[in-house]
Amino acid sequence: MTLYDDAVRVLTTWTATSGEADLARKRTLDLLADGPAAMTRAHRAGHVTASALVVDVAGRVLLCLHGRLGLWMQLGGHCEAGDSTLAAAALREATEESGIAGLTVDEDPIDVDVHEVRCGAADGAPAEPSVHFDVRFLVRSPAGATEQISDESADLGWFTADALPSPLASGTVRQIAPALDRLNRKR
Repeated sequence: MTLYDDAVRVLTTWTATSGEADLARKRTLDLLADGPAAMTRAHRAGHVTASALVVDVAGRVLLCLHGRLGLWMQLGGHCEAGDSTLAAAALREATEESGIAGLTVDEDPIDVDVHEVRCGAADGAPAEPSVHFDVRFLVRSPAGATEQISDESADLGWFTADALPSPLASGTVRQIAPALDRLNRKR
């Protein structure tokens, strides 16, 4: 199964966690009708990305202050050729951006969000307008993990749902409740 096939399967079978997420799921499936190119930055109409909301055993979320955007958000980004699934892409991004070893990912998304961005091509070309069709996953952090700031972030921090930092990227808050709900159900 290819990454593209996995994306179609995941978004076809996923039960959305909100009406807004379901609309984004449907929009993403419409984008995927363009074929495997919709998984890459080369697809200028937009492309599928994978994000990870990292949660620790106490229910705190790890957010990054994005270096270029200046907004607090979940970890994540572009899918790469070596990613076998969307969940694997989210886990890879979370590991790279947090520096935490031993993260584990839930294979079922917690949210899908569609938002406009400016992103460059993989070859470092200037940022151009595009759209991210972002599939978001719950990623669990092992107890006692210590994060390390990557080149993509200005800061990393653990936050409780009632004490989130500002400014937050749009759609960040919407994924926290489904992540914490799932975390609590699996304890």
